[in-house]
Amino acid sequence: MTLVPAPATPAQPAPAASVTVGTEAVTFADVVAVARHYAPIVLDPAALDGVAATRAIIDALASDPHPHYGISTGFGALATTYITADRRAQLQASLVRSHAAGSGPEVEREVVRALMLLRLSTLMTGRTGVRPHIAETYAAVLNAGITPVVREYGSLGCSGDLAPLAHCALAIMGEGEVRDAAGSLMSAGVALAAAGITPVVLAEKEGLALINGTDGMLGMLVLALADLAMLLQTADIAAAMSVEALLGTDATFAADLQALRPQLGQGVSASNLRALLAGSPLLASHAGPEDPTVQDAYSLRCAPQVNGAARDTADHAALIAGRELSSAVDNPVVTLDGRIESNGNFHGAPVGYVLDFLAIAAADVASMSERRTDRHLDASRNKGLPPFLAHEVGVDSGLMIAQYTAAGIVSELKRLAVPASVDSIVSSAMQEDHVSMGWHAARKLRRSIDGLGRVLAIEIMTAARSLDLRAPLVPGAATDAVRRLVRTVADGPGHDRFLSPEIEGVVGLVQCGAVRDSAAGVTGGLR
Repeated sequence: MTLVPAPATPAQPAPAASVTVGTEAVTFADVVAVARHYAPIVLDPAALDGVAATRAIIDALASDPHPHYGISTGFGALATTYITADRRAQLQASLVRSHAAGSGPEVEREVVRALMLLRLSTLMTGRTGVRPHIAETYAAVLNAGITPVVREYGSLGCSGDLAPLAHCALAIMGEGEVRDAAGSLMSAGVALAAAGITPVVLAEKEGLALINGTDGMLGMLVLALADLAMLLQTADIAAAMSVEALLGTDATFAADLQALRPQLGQGVSASNLRALLAGSPLLASHAGPEDPTVQDAYSLRCAPQVNGAARDTADHAALIAGRELSSAVDNPVVTLDGRIESNGNFHGAPVGYVLDFLAIAAADVASMSERRTDRHLDASRNKGLPPFLAHEVGVDSGLMIAQYTAAGIVSELKRLAVPASVDSIVSSAMQEDHVSMGWHAARKLRRSIDGLGRVLAIEIMTAARSLDLRAPLVPGAATDAVRRLVRTVADGPGHDRFLSPEIEGVVGLVQCGAVRDSAAGVTGGLR
């Protein structure tokens, strides 16, 4: 499964409220607002004064006859090569040009915008040594809706996301390719001229400061966490619909039972399930001593344990992401007392690990969802529903192959759950001899989240049909709201028809948050 890049951008949404970038860390909400909703950026004047003060330190060192890495030396394995003052502008430009070496499909626009915001945030800490003009130009490019073309491959996640950031740095130099606000591909020079932005000429340290950070992998982590927060609530909705349609019980979700194992995410998920199933006539129809079911299958009974564990994983990832948002990642860095020090803070291991961890969680939530979908279709386990929920058994196949689609995605998600961060490959003549592969962990997580949404959509579509087939019994208000929403894009039971458009329709409802919102509107919110 591969995310399809969307190089041409449709009409942009109305801009969100402005985001101020200064010495304080940008927030998760700021990243989403700028990346997805084109929120305008305002630079804090006091922070710009701090940037200028730090730049004065760099200017003073530029005339020092002793070499200083990134100011008067080459880079990486060439760090011992002294560069004379008359060649340093060329050094910085050459660094950016040579490092803008990406290959493959274009990276999604929202990822590039998130990456750029995070690099700008680091520049505004005053720890990188750039001139204020560099930060102002970077902000102007974002505010103009100009998005540098960044390619899929090029980052090893150590020395940060070098190639992706270099493509962005190249754009503010007026070089390379970009997409304008309308999504049209053009040279950066043309786009900047049309927006009234003057390309920058880099001075000492600035090329290095523009490309040395974990911003790409961190931006994708923040966006993934926003998506997962919604999808895990949707996973609870899907589980509730299946419990109801498969004549399960909500007794196992009782608060006192959940409290015996006080895992935080599990408690949240069980609380959602109780709210979603409250007052369900379908559940009431078979509740009581006469119900022959001793206990439901794991995919129904243990939904809070799996969905909850995924929440706890996301909470841990958010803790790491929050720390990274508060970081000033560059090498060398200007310390608070004015020293220029080399360091290893650009290594992407902290971010790479949690990106991989989230891919594991996404795969497992999807795996449980697919098992519930299969249960709906199996006449030996679905408690009286027709095989494959077919209208005319034998003539119709019902949702048989929709489950195949879900199964194929789950299989792919399991492959994507193999960690990228345990790999390393030597680069830069053995100077950079251990790398994080955090960018690759982030890229596969984006595919995992896309797949999770699709698997949940197939379960929700299947459960909606099962609920229809339980008539005259009716579901509870929250799950019925979702069933009715599904019916706006997918027809109910009937003879076989072209299923792919219906699946894609429900996927759209899941991924935009409409399914979550329809249920939450009845329950008064979900956690």
